[in-house]
Amino acid sequence: MRDAELLFAKNDLSEVLRAHEIKALDAIESFHADRLLNTSVEDLFQYFVAEYKVNPIRIFEDQISVDQAETKIDVSQDQLRLIHDRSEPFYVNGTRVTFFVPFEGDKTLLYCRASTFSFNPPRAFVSEKEIQFVFDRFDHNADGVKAAFESAIGSFKQHLEWTNRDVNQFNAQLPQKIRQKIEQRREKLLGARGMVASLGFPLKKRENAPTTYTAPVARKKIQSPPPASTAPYVPEPVLDMETYEQILKIMTSMVLVMERSPNAFRDMKEEDLRQHFLVQLNGQFEGQATGETFNYQGKTDILIRANGKNIFIAECKFWKGQKALIETINQLLGYVSWRDTKAAVLIFNRKKKFSEVVGAIPEIVKSHPNIKRELPPLSETSRRYLFHHNDDNNRELLLTVMAFDIPGNE
Repeated sequence: MRDAELLFAKNDLSEVLRAHEIKALDAIESFHADRLLNTSVEDLFQYFVAEYKVNPIRIFEDQISVDQAETKIDVSQDQLRLIHDRSEPFYVNGTRVTFFVPFEGDKTLLYCRASTFSFNPPRAFVSEKEIQFVFDRFDHNADGVKAAFESAIGSFKQHLEWTNRDVNQFNAQLPQKIRQKIEQRREKLLGARGMVASLGFPLKKRENAPTTYTAPVARKKIQSPPPASTAPYVPEPVLDMETYEQILKIMTSMVLVMERSPNAFRDMKEEDLRQHFLVQLNGQFEGQATGETFNYQGKTDILIRANGKNIFIAECKFWKGQKALIETINQLLGYVSWRDTKAAVLIFNRKKKFSEVVGAIPEIVKSHPNIKRELPPLSETSRRYLFHHNDDNNRELLLTVMAFDIPGNE
């Protein structure tokens, strides 16, 4: 039988993880350009994180099994035995006890030296799903075998803890690096295409340019990139985050005026409140170089339009419970037609306890089937979410839901 393998010692774990990170970033850099631009950033982010996250090792101690068999033990190097020729094996009868420890995770980690290590790492036999600790003995001392195994598994668990600590730290930092790389490449591609477009000549198609994309084969994973077109990407007008934040700040300031002057707004309906927002917003933004102005469509909409398309929508609603909030979100999703559209829902409360309204909103919003994820909140009463369009997962809506307590009677 071959000798047991030396674990947690062969490769430097930091170098292995660094090479893995470079591989992930290179995969983003080589990703089909038009497909990258036509795919939701959030979906791309989730795909690459899942693809390149390192799976830490986990053992299942409650599933450990043991086997016993007769064996021949080579004692040629046992100095306590009288053996004339130690250059040849000298076998005696003995017992082999094997402990089988099931595990899951990236097997290669078992051969990597973590940032914390010892000079006496454990030895074992490793298969695809099990770690085998083998003990050959001349006696039938069960306590002795058990003590030997407990010592070996204890050393193994200590080294595994050091390894997984480094892996978990790597996995915690990887998402930020992946998102940053995706955004950097998008900016680079969009900047290059904007420069070419400004020249005023049609873009020449490369003769050998690929029209489809094949996902790279990843070890131990069967996963495809998010579905998206590889057709040439056409940049679309978007509302930048700075302007978006300015709009929300103006609306928040307007509501604070209402809270501080309740008598002036006590009997106002939704339409009246909306008009006050329009006056404030047009006073700040109308006549700017972009030509974007605030208008209203239907009964309660506040819009920014560019090239005939909505790029910002806000809805002002009095709190009427879960059904009404879901209907408002559905209404917004029906309006949007361009990627990266930004929107807001302003919830005015007059009848319920405000704390109950604030507490109910997040769970209601997260129950919507189109939500992708909850983003970090702006405040206790203002939450932000990422949604996808009804018929296209790559068309996204950044939605801020803001709740305000307005004194008076509806």
